[in-house]
Amino acid sequence: MKLLTGKVALITGASKGIGRAIALTYAAQGADVAFTFLSSIEKGQALEKELQALGVKAKGYKSDASQFDAAQALIDEVVADFGKLDILINNAGITKDNLLMRMTEEAWDEVINVNLKSCFNTVKAATKTFMKQKSGSIINMTSVVGVKGNAGQANYAASKAGIIGFTKSVALELGSRNIRSNAIAPGFIETEMTDVLDEKTVQGWRDAIPLKRGGAPEDVANLCVFLGSDMSAYITGQTIQVDGGMLT
Repeated sequence: MKLLTGKVALITGASKGIGRAIALTYAAQGADVAFTFLSSIEKGQALEKELQALGVKAKGYKSDASQFDAAQALIDEVVADFGKLDILINNAGITKDNLLMRMTEEAWDEVINVNLKSCFNTVKAATKTFMKQKSGSIINMTSVVGVKGNAGQANYAASKAGIIGFTKSVALELGSRNIRSNAIAPGFIETEMTDVLDEKTVQGWRDAIPLKRGGAPEDVANLCVFLGSDMSAYITGQTIQVDGGMLT
């Protein structure tokens, strides 16, 4: 039996990497999928067709969730198109790495806006729908960097640590309405972004992980399925690491 049959999910930043894997895994588990993309219209259209081929309703939206009004318009459009919203996955994120001494105000503000403010925007916009339904699962993508910090990523670490605090607060506020809020902290996940890195460096990272490999996007997507499904009905306010034991 498919775990997400009858559910409608919205995934931000789904045209590549982890977001794309989540969308495809959700469709394979029977969910109807709404997703956003920002830059690549071609990738967005291609994903829409791939999802529809799996026999579910799917639609891509060109949207920037870091813009408050755009997030509200997006949620309204998704609910109008799909009739409801059961699962919200905040996956969109960027990096603008630099040492603190060299980091510009613009690099700080942009990462905080895209990674953290977008979570506030979409969750706030979806809350009314979730409260009306008396159900909903919110899944916010943080990072092991948000848990332990990382040199050269003060802006990214701050945004991801902020997501953890935000996720816990939402869980406390909305739990009485049967709305759950959890965060996922991926470790070293091998995607298109890591493909361009030096193989020796990547192997060094793999060797330092207890499971001796980088994670696959599907490893994160599988946890998203669990947290979006009724199997996790009594789990809220948690940050779950998908890191092969990296932070153990």
